[in-house]
Amino acid sequence: MSETREEWIKKRAYALWEEEGHPTGRDSIHWERARHEREAFEGSAASSNGKEAKPKAKRAATATKRAATGAKTNGVVTPAPKRTASRKTAS
Repeated sequence: MSETREEWIKKRAYALWEEEGHPTGRDSIHWERARHEREAFEGSAASSNGKEAKPKAKRAATATKRAATGAKTNGVVTPAPKRTASRKTAS
């Protein structure tokens, strides 16, 4: 018995949640990421006539993720700039 699209997304979202260490309040983010992965998977599958279908274009989310984790150039990953917290001083 094959699982439905919805079941696949549900299982993948759960796996993403586990990979991140069971964070609270990120369920919609995991669900959307799993849904995007499924769409990419479906877009790269062979078409009904047996010929390989062209994969869908990369989404802006990939660029955003890459910017947040650091840029990759020629196999070398450069770290993203460090974020500093601003502190207020007591008057």
